[in-house]
Amino acid sequence: MMNREKSIIKTSIIGIVTNCLLALFKAIVGALTNSIAIVLDAINNLSDAMSSIVTIVGTKLANKEADKKHPLGYGRVEYLSATIIACIVLYAGFTSFVESIKKIISPQKPNYTIVSIIIICVAVFVKIILGTYVKNKGEKLNSDSLVASGTDALFDAIISASTVLAALIFVWFKISLEAYIGAVISVIIIKSGVEILRDTISKILGERVDGSFTKKIKKTVNSIEDVKGAYDLILHNYGPDKFVGSIHIEVNDTLSANDIDRISRKVYEKVLLEHGVFLEGVGIYSINTQDEEALILRKKIVKLVRSIEGTMQVHGFYVDKKESKISFDTVIEYGAKDKNEILQEIQNLLKKEMPEYTYFINIDRDVSD
Repeated sequence: MMNREKSIIKTSIIGIVTNCLLALFKAIVGALTNSIAIVLDAINNLSDAMSSIVTIVGTKLANKEADKKHPLGYGRVEYLSATIIACIVLYAGFTSFVESIKKIISPQKPNYTIVSIIIICVAVFVKIILGTYVKNKGEKLNSDSLVASGTDALFDAIISASTVLAALIFVWFKISLEAYIGAVISVIIIKSGVEILRDTISKILGERVDGSFTKKIKKTVNSIEDVKGAYDLILHNYGPDKFVGSIHIEVNDTLSANDIDRISRKVYEKVLLEHGVFLEGVGIYSINTQDEEALILRKKIVKLVRSIEGTMQVHGFYVDKKESKISFDTVIEYGAKDKNEILQEIQNLLKKEMPEYTYFINIDRDVSD
C-alpha cells in the first residue's frame, strides 16, 4: 500500500514540474507570437498540473487509517479526486472555448517565428512521453487519477500538434486558423473531461468487478477440500485495491458443524492470502447426498427451470422431505424480463409438475462471473 502511494505521488510530482515548465514556455511563446491557441495550450498545461496536485491530495486522503466513522477506510476518495480532475478539465475546456469564440468574432493575426514553432514541437514530444509514462503508471498502480491525467496529457500532445499545423499554415499561406483551432482544441478538452467524469461516476455507483478476477476467486474457493461449488460472490469496492465481499459454498449434508467451520475459515484465509479480498461472510448450501430421490428431483427441476427463457443457473438446491419443501436459487440474466414474472413462471411450472412440494425460490442476478 505504501509503495503504491509513493509511486503515485512521485509520478504526480513529475507531472506537476513538467506541466509547469511547459506552461511557462508556451505562455511566453503565445504572448510573443500573439497566438491564442498557444496561450490556451499553456492554460491547459496549468490545469494538468492542478490535476496532479489533486491526485497527490486524493492519494494521501485515501490512505488514511480507518476510523469509527469510516471503518472500511477512505479508499473511495481516489474516485472523488478523479471526479475533481474531470471538473478541472471541463472548466479549462469551456473557458478556452469561450475565448476562442471571442477571437473568431474579433480576430487578431499571429506572428510566428521558427523558434516558436520549434518550441511547440518540443512540447508535443515531451507531452507524448509524459502522457504515456503517467497513463502506464496509472494502469499499473490501478489509479484512475493517474490514468485520467495521462490520457489528458496525450490529448494535449494532439492539441499542441494541431497548433503547430496552424502555425505552418499561417507561415506558408498567410491564412490564420488560430481561433478555429482553439475552438477545436476546446471541444477535444471538453470531450475528454466528460469521458473522465462518466467513468469515475460509474465507479462511484459501483461497477461490475472484472470477470477474470471473480473467476480466479471462485476457482480458489472450489479448490478447497469438501467445497462442492462456489456461488453468489458479491464484492464491494472500497478503493482501487480494497474489496470486501461474501460468497456461498455448497457442501455435503453429512458434514459436522466443526467441519463446516473449518472449511469456512479456510475459504476466508485462502481468498485473503491469494487475492487480497476480505470475505466478511461465507454462506453454506447443504447438498442432499443420502437421498437418491432428492438427486433425481434436483436433475428434473434444474432441467425445468433452465427451460424458462432468461434463467442461467440453479444452485443451493435442497429437499426437506419432512416439511415437503424444496429450496434453491436461480440466476437470471440482466436482460431478461421482470424477475417477479420469471419467479411466478417457475412456481407455476413446478406446481404443475410436482404439486406435492412447497417451493422456496430465491431469484439472483449474475452480479459476478
